[in-house]
Amino acid sequence: MNSRQRRGVILLLLSVLCAFGAFAGVLSVIGDVNSKVGPEVSAYRTKVDVAPYTSLKESQFEKISLPKRWLSANAITDLSEIDGKIAVTQLHKGSLLQSDMIVRRPALQPGEQEIAIMIDAATGVAGKITPGSKVNIFATFSGENDKTAPISKIIVSNAKVLDVGKLTSLEPARGERSRSNEAVPITFGLNTLDAQRVAYAESFAEHVRLALIAPGSDTSLRPGERTYEIGKDK
Repeated sequence: MNSRQRRGVILLLLSVLCAFGAFAGVLSVIGDVNSKVGPEVSAYRTKVDVAPYTSLKESQFEKISLPKRWLSANAITDLSEIDGKIAVTQLHKGSLLQSDMIVRRPALQPGEQEIAIMIDAATGVAGKITPGSKVNIFATFSGENDKTAPISKIIVSNAKVLDVGKLTSLEPARGERSRSNEAVPITFGLNTLDAQRVAYAESFAEHVRLALIAPGSDTSLRPGERTYEIGKDK
């Protein structure tokens, strides 16, 4: 083998070594990318805006794929998790669906019944009462005559809210001012006696108001707290 042939063999070996080096470099880059990205998993995002406190439907979401390590721990990867649940806030189009955006719709317990009443938006807890909330229901009654003082009563304590409807404009009753009022239909889960109290108050009370109870609060009423008269206030 002459010197020219030896140089050719050496150059060929160097080319092979360079090729192996380049291939190893590509594999290293791919491995590094895979280690940073990782496997992809399914997630879901909203296709449309979803109003708060409304039931969720599969048609409102679309399936997407994302690297698993990029998803938050509370991202929903199985759409069956929305069954029987509602949105707790406004879900905007394109939002990634997460478990803290939804809650299970409150359900009736044995012995309870649904009753819905219209609550004046000005005298309710506007925007703060949601399905699952607990409230005290207040009713104010005018006196039967000039000698009887008006009273305020907690007609139902610790009432469970099942559903909150949409804000509705109510036409004024005959003889009232022309300005229409806005009210919200609110559905409660109550036993028979409490449901009767609510129905009575809606029919005969001057006003019905809701007081939102903070989670974890003591909801028991002490003697004398259910009824209030201004003349007995000390």
